[in-house]
Amino acid sequence: MSPAMFAPALSLVILKVAGRCNLDCTYCYEFNLADQTLAAGPKTMSQEVFSATIERIRRHAERSGQRSVTLSFHGGEPCLIGAELFDRWCTEARRELAGLRVNISMQTNGTLLNAKWIEVLLRHGVDVGLSLDGPPDVHDTFRVRRNGSGSYRAVRRGLDLLHRSGLRYGILAVVQLGADPLRIHRHFLDIGCRSVSYLMPDMTHDTIGDIREKYGPTPCADYLIPIFEHWWHYSTLEVRIRNFWEVSRLILGGSSHVDALGNIPLGFVVVNPSGEVEGLDVLKACEDGMTRTGINVLDHEFTDMATTSPLHSRMVFEGAPLPGDCVGCVEQHTCAGGYHPHRYSKERGFDNRSVWCADLLKIFAHLRSRLDVEPRETLRLRRELGRPVGV
Repeated sequence: MSPAMFAPALSLVILKVAGRCNLDCTYCYEFNLADQTLAAGPKTMSQEVFSATIERIRRHAERSGQRSVTLSFHGGEPCLIGAELFDRWCTEARRELAGLRVNISMQTNGTLLNAKWIEVLLRHGVDVGLSLDGPPDVHDTFRVRRNGSGSYRAVRRGLDLLHRSGLRYGILAVVQLGADPLRIHRHFLDIGCRSVSYLMPDMTHDTIGDIREKYGPTPCADYLIPIFEHWWHYSTLEVRIRNFWEVSRLILGGSSHVDALGNIPLGFVVVNPSGEVEGLDVLKACEDGMTRTGINVLDHEFTDMATTSPLHSRMVFEGAPLPGDCVGCVEQHTCAGGYHPHRYSKERGFDNRSVWCADLLKIFAHLRSRLDVEPRETLRLRRELGRPVGV
């Protein structure tokens, strides 16, 4: 493809700069579910791969005409590369992508943050996502070290450093089925967190097993709705719970800003330490090899996945088809099938409703009742805003 040809914009490039982690979280899709690609590759990204990635981003932006891009440092645990190398790579990215607005973020478990890291993060204006599942007894059940000991105390030290620094950060918390949601949510508020995303567990139709029998028909909704009620009655908009913000945006006719709702084109790619390019990396929860596109930044442009992996190319640049069972659903144009990995089964691929379909419908119905917006009004708002309302 020549540089003059058009390419769809990539708003985000996720850089898996570390192929290892200092924790061993039991539900981690990178190391403890179906796929072991990251663990089998290099421990860290090389300078050659990083520079090649930045060059591919520059070339892609020339074709797409986009004016900004977000670089998100992930792993494994990205802090394993050290603050000095992170500093150099952020500087290189902004230098080589001159003319683009470069936003930088990092997703970390927080255990390795220290004064040097805070200095570098502040220098580059990095937005930080920190993984924390609740108070010590909850967090330490799943987010453990290699020896099985809990990580809460180390994470808390990192969180406190972020809080005191004034850096913008948010908490990513996996829904703890069967736990007390309000106790967990109040803990986040008590320690100063003002931005929280609650993540539904990465289950597929092949792995959901006895979850419904053990926790009831809608365990995620039963966890999240009490949190919403607490937020609705006792918080202000200074407390941002992303789940409810995005559902509300969709109900009010807007577009989704997250890949878990709305069935939008992903608009991002993932680059592993080896330089291999993936689409949606969470598909590692589905099957081994599911994320592989067959391209590498050392040899390919991002758009080359159109010939090597039509599945990922469509998900990234066009959007996946709506599952057949979702056609005619009251939330067809809002939920729109839910998160891709949660739709998956070996028998039907991604042509299934989300395993959390009943939960999502219950959450949408509850928020609709609070916002006093019926589905037909959402469709009217979408038409007025020029949003799609067809199948």
